Amino acid sequence: MDNPARRFILRAMEHDLIIVGGGLNGPALALAAARAGLSSVVLDALPATTRSGDAFDGRSYALALASQRMLAGLGLWEGLAGDAQPMREIKVTDGRVGEAEVFLGLHFDSAEIEEGPMGYMVEDRFLRRALLEAMEAEPLVSHRDGARVTAQSTAPEGASVTLEDGTMIMGRLLVGADGRQSGVAQRAGIRRTGWGYGQTALVCAIAHDKPHGGVAHQLFLPPGPLAILPLTGNRSSIVWSETEARAKAINALPDDQYLEVLRPRFGSFLGEIALAGARFTYPLGLTLANHLVAERLALVGDAAHGMHPIAGQGLNAGLRDVAALAHVLSHAQRRGEDIAAPAVLARYERWRRFDTATLAASTDLFNRLFSNDNPLARMGRDLGMAALGALPGLRRGVIREAAGLTGDLPDLMRG
Repeated sequence: MDNPARRFILRAMEHDLIIVGGGLNGPALALAAARAGLSSVVLDALPATTRSGDAFDGRSYALALASQRMLAGLGLWEGLAGDAQPMREIKVTDGRVGEAEVFLGLHFDSAEIEEGPMGYMVEDRFLRRALLEAMEAEPLVSHRDGARVTAQSTAPEGASVTLEDGTMIMGRLLVGADGRQSGVAQRAGIRRTGWGYGQTALVCAIAHDKPHGGVAHQLFLPPGPLAILPLTGNRSSIVWSETEARAKAINALPDDQYLEVLRPRFGSFLGEIALAGARFTYPLGLTLANHLVAERLALVGDAAHGMHPIAGQGLNAGLRDVAALAHVLSHAQRRGEDIAAPAVLARYERWRRFDTATLAASTDLFNRLFSNDNPLARMGRDLGMAALGALPGLRRGVIREAAGLTGDLPDLMRG
């Protein structure tokens, strides 16, 4: 039954969305919501100067074609295109240390699909700057940096958060885009399921003598996978998984010795290499929120799911959450529904729950299958890759999946 008093309360809210988390998914959601006429406040615990730094620190992202379409739909791609490197091919090799220069695996070529490159590599600094500038230019988005949330409350009438300085902010929907250790999820009592892999990712960027040709390489080595991803110019991004103890020892080495350990893992096909930017490490594991929604609350990105980077789908999965939630909210808004009603949020959870669980299970299986040197497992996976490579229709399906073009796409990802 319609309640006039309740409708008045909702109209009186400061914002339609309170988004906690100022990384990538939070700002993207605010911009996507603005397209539907919904207002947002983005609360970022970090200062804006930390987010807007222009120096290259080695971090970059593999954006699937569907994610690129979303950024284009938000008006960001025109400013990013000049700094983006198309990924025209992917080569997958099952190799041991010292063998990686020999190609014995799968080859995926974007020429096999009509839509164009499977994806693009974009440096973190460019993507963050584009999002910050777009938020500043959007009147429906308020951005507060250095804003740490200490408390939150949800009720049938709305949601609110309290900041460290005592400020209270009210809105219709609270969104957690605040990472794997999401405070929004924890305060809402949403538990997580997951486990660690006993692996650590070493992340860096390298400059090299020879051109990469827009080819991305995924090497499966016994300690864990190694991805070599093309950046603009003669540079590549490296995501390299090792056992925790081995990774700790490698990361403690000076730069020249670090490179000496890295070189034999992918051979000499790029010529001489040198570090370009900083080095990072982060522990690898699988973590899924048991629920993506609660009363007047939704989770997106790593707050909803975190998985192994083996398929490079972390940010893409988060952007798909953002596009799906924006789709659900905008269609609810057009129908005159309360955007945070249980039935509306349930649509988002149903849409994303199956996709994220399937992706998490797939990355978990691939990591366990390939991160070992068992002869029988090695023979089985090599035969499987050979069979896949011999079936053009199946291979094309894998390319479309990698490009994010399969399944029920949200409006923003349809192009």
